[in-house]
Amino acid sequence: MPLTDLQIRKEKPAEKPRKLSDGGGLYLLVNQTGKYWRWKYRFEGKEKVMALGVYPEVTLAEAREAHQRARKLLATGVDPVADRKQQATQAKTTFQQVAQAWWKHWSPTRSARHAGYVMRRLEADVFPVLGKRPVDEIQAPELVRMTKAIEERGALDIAKRSLQTCGQVFRYAIAHGHATRNPATEIRPGDILTARKKQNYARLDAKELPALLRHIEVYQGSSVTRLAMKLMAMTFVRTSELIGARWEEFDLDNARWDIPASRMKMKTPHIVLLSHQAVQLLRNLQTLTGHRALLFPGERSHEKPMSNNTILKALERMGYKGRMTGHGFRGIASTVLHEHGWPHEHIELQLAHQERDDTSAAYNHALYLKPRAEMMQWWSDYLDRSVTGAVVLDFRGDAA
Repeated sequence: MPLTDLQIRKEKPAEKPRKLSDGGGLYLLVNQTGKYWRWKYRFEGKEKVMALGVYPEVTLAEAREAHQRARKLLATGVDPVADRKQQATQAKTTFQQVAQAWWKHWSPTRSARHAGYVMRRLEADVFPVLGKRPVDEIQAPELVRMTKAIEERGALDIAKRSLQTCGQVFRYAIAHGHATRNPATEIRPGDILTARKKQNYARLDAKELPALLRHIEVYQGSSVTRLAMKLMAMTFVRTSELIGARWEEFDLDNARWDIPASRMKMKTPHIVLLSHQAVQLLRNLQTLTGHRALLFPGERSHEKPMSNNTILKALERMGYKGRMTGHGFRGIASTVLHEHGWPHEHIELQLAHQERDDTSAAYNHALYLKPRAEMMQWWSDYLDRSVTGAVVLDFRGDAA
């Protein structure tokens, strides 16, 4: 006989569980803790039980309605319990949803090129694996499998960066209440990825610098390329920072070059103090490219900077293939400045090597401006003296 609400109310919890049938597999389970609606059915030959709620929160009429909906779903060949789990999973916030929200929050302070690259990597390597997973259910082994799969196709750097980006997404998820833990912190790239020997940029010994500078002075190629090499020697910035330089970044009257954060590797602003020689070089360069936005425009398109390989190829034509790169000027400058007693912290700041967090970034890049200006002037003087063979003095005035 079908159950009645009066009958259900009269039922008392008992030590031994009892099942009160309502027909069609629907029954009320009564035990010591309460009264629970259950439906017993078979799917693909296997017996299953579906929970339909707790009485009296779910009334007899509501239990029967839920029972009928489940029976209709079963009649279409769908397992009601599996369907419920799927619906519950879909209702949860997925990794892809959080990652897209994180990217929207994070990207405005990055260059469009870098931000676009990060999203493309997410779409190509991360979303196909983790995108549909509830962000609060992802475990460390899943991140390991994803990272190893990227490495296996030979993209070691992308594997590392993808894992780092996932860590940022999980931090964002925690901050916004979508997750309570960051599984990426449980993994270090060195624990799962094959170590690769670091390759240093080729560079000359400091004693070979004078000959190189003389070769640059008589370089037979483009005048703009020759000036680019000279400016790189004087400022020892990274190649990408040099070739992307724009005239709007320079204040020649105050001998200063302000590189915006969007163009820096560390994504924080960088100040390059200019020597008298560097200012004069830039004024000469203005007669060649001052009517354009870029100091060193490309030959085919003046709206784009010269190629990353322009300086490298020029060095090769001068006989320095495999021995010197544009980046090598940084290593030579660091070595010579340290040898002549300039403070390590001043050198590291001028190289834009110093670690910076978000709080101190706006402050640190402007530290020691006066002594750094003196150091940069000394460095240009050192380059001039190296060419002529004159005696070089360290920053204290002692002969070296």
